[in-house]
Amino acid sequence: MIVRLTSEHPDGARAARRLRARAAAFLAALGREDAELSILLVTDRRIRTLNREWRQKDQATDVLSFPISEPPGAGALLGDVVISLDTAARRARSDGRRVGAELDRYLAHGILHLLGYDHERPADARAMAEKEAELARAEGLVGAALREGRREGRAGEAKDRWTRSPTSISTPSRSGSTARGSRAKTSRAGSRT
Repeated sequence: MIVRLTSEHPDGARAARRLRARAAAFLAALGREDAELSILLVTDRRIRTLNREWRQKDQATDVLSFPISEPPGAGALLGDVVISLDTAARRARSDGRRVGAELDRYLAHGILHLLGYDHERPADARAMAEKEAELARAEGLVGAALREGRREGRAGEAKDRWTRSPTSISTPSRSGSTARGSRAKTSRAGSRT
């Protein structure tokens, strides 16, 4: 398993160490010890630029996922997860959570998107929520932190349980590039997560 983590955020060093360990634990719990994953910690300004470029949404967001393979998760190279440390800190403060718990949620959600999970349709949203719950229960993971952030929907309604709005987490991808403009070759242009 290879987890590459880069921080472009001035306060990202501590979060980077934590997220590298969490990513390895999540991938092991998902049975993907063969996987290679890149994580990039950025500012709101940087993620806003990426969101505008890949999704044509001129606003900051919490996490973007860029799968490398089609279908997502098909190979050992999963892709890139880009996380805004600014957004994580702001939402954690406003919701009374630890920043680490917020980052864990974004990371788990982003990894699931790299593995092909989505929440565009109710059935897909339920399947993704079930996998998120599995990660939350997995031994040795941050189960309490993940559960602390989970939001329950109304009966029969599948909704995003990780963030305030179902459109705030996205998986933009464009053939021939990734968040850092390097490796991905995907055809899921415009997909939201």
